[in-house]
Amino acid sequence: MLIEYSIQYIPQLNIDKLKWDNCISSAKNGLVYGYSFYLDQMADNWDALVLNDYEAIMPLTWKRKYAIHYLYQPFVTAQLGLFGNNITPEIITAFLKAIPDKFRYWDIYLNHTNRFISVDFPLYLRSNYILDLNNPYEEIYSHYRENIKRNIRKAVSTGCYTAKDFNAEEVIKLAVMQMRQYDKESKVNTDRFRKLYEVLHKRKMAITYGIRLNNQLLASAIFFFSHNRAYYILVGNHPNGKTLGASHALIDGFIKDHAGKNLLLDFEGSDIRNLAFFYESFGATVEEYVGLRLNNLPFYLKWLKK
Repeated sequence: MLIEYSIQYIPQLNIDKLKWDNCISSAKNGLVYGYSFYLDQMADNWDALVLNDYEAIMPLTWKRKYAIHYLYQPFVTAQLGLFGNNITPEIITAFLKAIPDKFRYWDIYLNHTNRFISVDFPLYLRSNYILDLNNPYEEIYSHYRENIKRNIRKAVSTGCYTAKDFNAEEVIKLAVMQMRQYDKESKVNTDRFRKLYEVLHKRKMAITYGIRLNNQLLASAIFFFSHNRAYYILVGNHPNGKTLGASHALIDGFIKDHAGKNLLLDFEGSDIRNLAFFYESFGATVEEYVGLRLNNLPFYLKWLKK
């Protein structure tokens, strides 16, 4: 039996932000990236697909180039896709088919509950790593690999200590230094993130963590919070901390502070082998999600997005 869904395409200016954020807050698969105040900061533009009266929603983050509209994944926005309750493969398919034809190219990531098999859309799997913190610290620590424990002991023995809720600019500065090494730094993205942090920090949804030695910041990270998740969102490490186990001590310090809580530590990746091994070394497990790349560009532009 074919079920028809009442899905509307709504431009950003006409979205009811209150209903939107209420849907994200109450959704079983809600994530921090889906809130309107997150998308407002990080997306160049975003419109929406909405089922009935905001029962299920899907943000469409987009840009335009050469008069072509295309869907893309904004900076530090790991998973989007369809949010709501009672999400089924049929509903996901209906939403994807409701995306307006004007979006000729898609390169997006759906969320971890949007996994399904489709003959209509070119899906592929990506890996995220999560760690359940709802256990005593000693139990979580017992599952660390020995190299993690060794690096933590090294950091402690050299006098490193944990700092938190300090100025986010310190983290951003180190993160930008790292990104420049790989030509991934973007002033636009950095400025967007800076504003996003201010919004979330005021809502008590963001905090900085760091490892210092003699007041020098050796390892640092910004964590976001929502839906019983702590997102390891932006990382900035100083070269001087590499041999001291500073980044290992940072994650351990965060775990120690939050152990025993109904909280998942979301490492936000990774498909990069070395990072995956690093996260697994703390006892993290894989949580797969779906990527979707679709190219309906005119034949004379297809080469632009190969």
